[in-house]
Amino acid sequence: MRLEFIGADHEVTGSCHYLEVAGKNILVDYGMEQGANVFDNVSLPVEEAMIDYVFLTHAHVDHSGMLPLLYAKGFRGQVYMTDATADLCSIMLRDCAHIQMMEAEWKNRKAKRSDSVEAAEPIYTMEDAQGLIKRIVPCHYDTVITICDEVKIRFTDIGHLLGSASIEVWLTEEGKTKKIVFSGDIGNKNQPLIRNPIYTTSADYVVMESTYGDRTHPVDRVDYKGELTKILKDTFDRGGNVVIPSFAVGRTQELLFFLRKIKVERLVEGHEDFQVFVDSPLAVEATGIFQENRMDCFDGEALELVKEGINPIAFAGLKLSITSEESKSINFDEKPKVIISASGMCEAGRIRHHLKHNLWRPECTILFVGYQAIGTLGRSIIEGAKEVKLFGEPIQVKARIMQLAGLSGHADKNGLIEWISAFEEKPKKVFIVHGEDQTSMNFVECLKIEYGQRAYAPYSGTVFNLLTNQFEYEAAPMPAKKKQKVASGVFARLLASAQRLLALVQKSDGMANKDMAKFADQINSLCDKWE
Repeated sequence: MRLEFIGADHEVTGSCHYLEVAGKNILVDYGMEQGANVFDNVSLPVEEAMIDYVFLTHAHVDHSGMLPLLYAKGFRGQVYMTDATADLCSIMLRDCAHIQMMEAEWKNRKAKRSDSVEAAEPIYTMEDAQGLIKRIVPCHYDTVITICDEVKIRFTDIGHLLGSASIEVWLTEEGKTKKIVFSGDIGNKNQPLIRNPIYTTSADYVVMESTYGDRTHPVDRVDYKGELTKILKDTFDRGGNVVIPSFAVGRTQELLFFLRKIKVERLVEGHEDFQVFVDSPLAVEATGIFQENRMDCFDGEALELVKEGINPIAFAGLKLSITSEESKSINFDEKPKVIISASGMCEAGRIRHHLKHNLWRPECTILFVGYQAIGTLGRSIIEGAKEVKLFGEPIQVKARIMQLAGLSGHADKNGLIEWISAFEEKPKKVFIVHGEDQTSMNFVECLKIEYGQRAYAPYSGTVFNLLTNQFEYEAAPMPAKKKQKVASGVFARLLASAQRLLALVQKSDGMANKDMAKFADQINSLCDKWE
């Protein structure tokens, strides 16, 4: 019974944890890394085709974004997640695949113009995303689910995103059962739409995030409506646009909630009829899913509006851009406006086009409303970059750069401490992940010294035995180095098929001899055909 740490260790993105129990191979999250990587991650300890199950905490790309690659490399197991997360993943993973394919196409066009012979390949394709989506098993909150004789799980609302959950996992081996809880991303309290996180009270082991492990949100509740109104009026008076890089799922819907209130109350004097463009097909689809789940996910004032038959995230002047032509036309409209576009860290998607058209204009405002990871374009802009490159072209940063403080879906340090303190007995070990290097170390020291927790921040590759309560291997930090080129395209597909075949062979132990003999004959026949 082993736990191995793969991704988001002393880093914020690319969450991935591996569990092995009674011969079963399990992943908890398989996220995409975003921005610069301080440390390299170890490879999965088994071939992708050998993974039996994946448990997903929520739909954000840094937790789910590499699942289609898992499928591309031979995974054919099941992926368990909450009902709402399943709805979101069905669009988010397809959107990720579309971005991968479009960026590869753009790089190849650019390479062709420069006579480069090296072709770019997408990390995975739409076919891979669709194949993975078919493996999804939607689950209800607060229900114990038997995965197999050795594994049970339960999802609990963690208040970070529609469908987000902490996951309780019961593992049984050698007649002993251990319970490990994965926090996922712990939600901030009193968010405009999503409910507060629900606490878990018992565990042998805990794996918890630390994104804001050394920071607190403002003590006095930020007047988002008032702050946003002031930013809009100041920018519109100058004749500029307010461009908001926003996560398509979660943050965009919260912004629409506040913008609706501003519009209904006509607070932006002289610009009461301003338009709001949501320029992200993913955000548009996600907004629809929020609407479908409104009775199950909305809270507080938003829920009261729903009960009155009022859509809390729709209003006059809201424009939804779907096609590329609609997206391009936004920047040819000279009227001051709000442009909400993905991605939230400015690393991909249509937001990069809007930055190209607005960053150099001093009358415009670029408003950040979410966390910006180290190494991302968003982080560079916030930290005062005077010039950035977009589509190979240098762009001067002359627009006003602002952040809406406190608008965060993550619990701050105090919220994290409240969550871990809710356990009635201190866990045997609290593993701290999903935080920047110094942040995670600071949070470990806080938990150990001030709260008596047995906290530890593992590096990628660390292996812990859950039965013996001992480390089998404590990994040292691996500074990031240039990635080696890996097989791509059709050859990568062939290798993935071979891995899948090997996985089937390894899992056939225990079959009837005649079935194994038949299987062997079929493999040999295939080999004879191609030799």
